[in-house]
Amino acid sequence: MSPLEIGGLAIAGLLVLIYVGMPIGVSMLFVSFIGVAAIRGEPVSMRMLGAVANNSLREYLYAIVPLFVLMGLLVTISKVGKDTFDVFQKRMGRITAGLGIATVFANAVFAAITGVSIASATVFSRVAVPEMTRHGYTAKFATGVVAGSSVLGMLIPPSLLMIVYAVLAEESVGRMFLAGVGPGLLLAFAFSLTIFLLAWLKPDFVFTPEKPETHDEEIGWLALARKAVPIIFLMLLVLGGLYGGFLNPTEAGAAGALGALLIALLRRSLTPRSFWNLLVETGQITVSVLFLILAATFFSRMLALSGVPRFLAETMLSGPIGPYGFLLLYLLLIIALGCLIDSISIMLILLPIALPVAEAAGFDLIWFGVLTVVAVEVGLLTPPFGLSVYIIKSAINDRSLKVSDIFRGALPFVGAMLVSLVLIVAFPAIATWLARL
Repeated sequence: MSPLEIGGLAIAGLLVLIYVGMPIGVSMLFVSFIGVAAIRGEPVSMRMLGAVANNSLREYLYAIVPLFVLMGLLVTISKVGKDTFDVFQKRMGRITAGLGIATVFANAVFAAITGVSIASATVFSRVAVPEMTRHGYTAKFATGVVAGSSVLGMLIPPSLLMIVYAVLAEESVGRMFLAGVGPGLLLAFAFSLTIFLLAWLKPDFVFTPEKPETHDEEIGWLALARKAVPIIFLMLLVLGGLYGGFLNPTEAGAAGALGALLIALLRRSLTPRSFWNLLVETGQITVSVLFLILAATFFSRMLALSGVPRFLAETMLSGPIGPYGFLLLYLLLIIALGCLIDSISIMLILLPIALPVAEAAGFDLIWFGVLTVVAVEVGLLTPPFGLSVYIIKSAINDRSLKVSDIFRGALPFVGAMLVSLVLIVAFPAIATWLARL
């Protein structure tokens, strides 16, 4: 068989192994090893595997992964998410559907100091959903708002998906973070507009028929300022240091983790036992992410050796499809895969194949990365996988609330994300203007 045929069989074999339930990282390592062995021989495959393991994980940049993961876990345990919601609730609670809009912007701020959608979905399902239902919002709408706005965690920097993309595309993590600011704000405003239009056009979707009797605890300005100080402190420390040029991404992660640790200690949120559990969880998440990066790097090298990316680039870009036809197919494939597998797995499978084609098409790889992350995040809200939806369901643990209700509640936000995706394709400067300064 020719190297091209071996590469095609390796891709097909990977999909089969994932379908039968083999872990994505193990599947990629297995088919990559077999593919390189078939093309160049087993000794070359062994040496390449060792070189990939050595070269792909020893870089200083990879320290950013455990630091941002630890910061996100510390922020969650110290109840900064609840304080963020309280601050925005005080400012927006009296306008039409104000609690929904407050949830979106609180999630946007929380995303700027955690970088993980799962953390946002977990925190705000416990904080915002009970508060919204108490004020007369339907459970379907409340959970839909939380599910929709939770995706901001992977777009507004710092973002774990942005880090993974930057590594695979060999782009600057700092520039990828900057590129996420404009699209993140665009999504936040699109979600807010969606909430306002739903409240105006379909009030029965947003509000319950009976008027609730609420007795809100008055939060004074001094108490509100006290809640806002840790949030502002962390944002200035991480984002100010990063965008001001004082810290590189890894140093910003270290500063953020230290700042989050100080807040947790001052609030007495940590015990020796809980801190140890956080460190163990950080290690588990970090190892799983780095193992996946190793597997994807090996898979990428195997594909390059087979010539599959070059063949796809020549076929797609010289044929009737053209560059934007390829982009459309790529985004549709991501959204379809989002219904079945998780975000990082989608990127690890598709990017080694798609990046060389995107580069040959002349696309800005930072803009291409933002489109990838937004399309991948749509999968967090779409059935049957919809990871954010299932996290919210498990966090609320209310038997009367069905998973199908949360999916229906999140559907308008899927529409808002698709419109935002079209706008970013039409106006690339939304993603690139800040990254290119």
